[in-house]
Amino acid sequence: MTRNLHRATFGVLGAVMLLAGLTLTPLGSAARRGAGQASQNSSLDDKWLHVRVESTDGRGETVRVNVPLALAAKVLASIDHDQLHHGHINVNRGDFDGVDLKTILDAVKSAKDGEFVTVQKRDADVSVAKKGGFLLVHVVDRESHGENVDVRMPMIVADALVAPGNHDLDLVGAIRALAAAGDTELVNVKDRENTVRVWLDSKNSGD
Repeated sequence: MTRNLHRATFGVLGAVMLLAGLTLTPLGSAARRGAGQASQNSSLDDKWLHVRVESTDGRGETVRVNVPLALAAKVLASIDHDQLHHGHINVNRGDFDGVDLKTILDAVKSAKDGEFVTVQKRDADVSVAKKGGFLLVHVVDRESHGENVDVRMPMIVADALVAPGNHDLDLVGAIRALAAAGDTELVNVKDRENTVRVWLDSKNSGD
């Protein structure tokens, strides 16, 4: 279970890297709940996704990527390759057999704030919690370079990410929901070699 959550955490980070990249990434339910297409586009135009990777192993290397959410949404919607189809990622149906992700997310949204999952092992600690409208995942992996991972996802983004039918992840929908979520830090990863930070704000630079 620990390893599956750890892979899922880095899956979020990987999606953000891909998006930013043109090799770096993060309408669905968020769009349906929104005030309208014009206001959504305005929010997208005002928001930037930032990725900063700093080497802490003595090389002193720093990588900064700054991507307007509007650009990210357009790029993802234009790609039709492998499992990514116009902003949707097809996931393995076998991974979700018997699991209704939408129902689970709805239950989490309506639940009181608290820590839902805690796993403590010799090689890793994992916690999943909800607080102040955010889904929080914290992973400490003592076995793999001492990695410390924090993911802070707005619940409206998690809700928009799960497309109807449970077998697609709606990346464009998640981006539109992210634009409405306000300035926030999304991912923070630290290990012995690198520090990675992913955050959202209205600035066009990541300094």
